[in-house]
Amino acid sequence: MLAVSQDVGGPPDVLKIIEVDRPVPTVGEVLVRVHAAGVNPTDWKTRARGQFATGVVPPFVLGFDVSGVVEAVGPGVTLFSPGDEVFGMPRFPHPAGAYAEFVTAPARHFVRKPANLDHTAAAALPLAALTAWQALVDTADIQPGQRVLVHAAAGGVGHLAVQIAKARGARVIGTASAAKHDLLRRLGADELIDYTAEDFGVLRDVDVVLDTIGGDYTPRSLRTLRKGGILISLLPVAPDFPADLAEELGVRATRMLVEPDHAGMKAIADLVARGRLRALIDTTVPLAEAAQAHKRGETNSATGKVVLSVIA
Repeated sequence: MLAVSQDVGGPPDVLKIIEVDRPVPTVGEVLVRVHAAGVNPTDWKTRARGQFATGVVPPFVLGFDVSGVVEAVGPGVTLFSPGDEVFGMPRFPHPAGAYAEFVTAPARHFVRKPANLDHTAAAALPLAALTAWQALVDTADIQPGQRVLVHAAAGGVGHLAVQIAKARGARVIGTASAAKHDLLRRLGADELIDYTAEDFGVLRDVDVVLDTIGGDYTPRSLRTLRKGGILISLLPVAPDFPADLAEELGVRATRMLVEPDHAGMKAIADLVARGRLRALIDTTVPLAEAAQAHKRGETNSATGKVVLSVIA
């Protein structure tokens, strides 16, 4: 099969198309023919440093977001049969190899793809949507009427977090450049702050902050929270995390890393099927042009997700 690999860490041009053996599903696994693969910041950060967080070094195949069709099932698998359309985020943070024509993974790392979702849109969802779901629902347990502040609200995680928070009945405040405000209103944002011209730090009595940026955004965001409110940072290894300030202010602050989650993926699929959640696609490029996808992602100007098309 064809896959995208690299021999060293470095800029996007280290990515190259190669031919490798097709994987074989073992006990509890499925073999999925990949139709599309999502591109995420963790992909280009791993490519640049030449090492997975789990210590795996090149050569390796990047990618975690998968949408495709089950080709074969290993012993013991009852959830799926060959021909089923599925999507998911297998194996994270261990290599999943989604930038390829086939992947294998535990069956419960996938769920059935909703019929109203094509493979490109499905591949844009798993990692970013699961991150938003696990932060806002599993960690913060947001409730109807609560005020939720989402930073970088037009980004890959942010635009999905806006929709998930709205689906839970929250009032959503987002930070984004003014050019993206109309789009975010259509996605459900109630209040928008142009971070280039306004100071979100004037906000008060926020219940939940989703911090996708870090740096000075974290302490400034803590001061917007009501007593007992919570900030969830998506930068789990940030060295300057202000835990002492959170305690001083009487608020909670935590860091999280997304993980494979069958129940969470089923909840996301249900939101999609009910028309409450959709991924914005910024750019779609062929698998062999993965370097171009990374270059686009690294500009930090993409609205929504960049996706690799594996089967046109």
